[in-house]
Amino acid sequence: MINVSERIEEIKLLNQFNLDSRANGIKVHSHEAAPEVVAAAERLFNKGLTDHVDGGYLTELGVEAATHAQSLMRLLAD
Repeated sequence: MINVSERIEEIKLLNQFNLDSRANGIKVHSHEAAPEVVAAAERLFNKGLTDHVDGGYLTELGVEAATHAQSLMRLLAD
């Protein structure tokens, strides 16, 4: 069964990546971030979307996912 709240946390993280520059990653600090954010970062890594368990940089698949997530946010904002 799909856990919608987990997917939302993953989408929120994907929306934090700057797609204009592949040189910018994100870092999820386990001692500062909420447990659901830490878990979302780990799931993105396990799915092959990021290169580190605590965020890091997007993989090619991650760029595709983040592009879709960010496009959806722009569509919903209008």
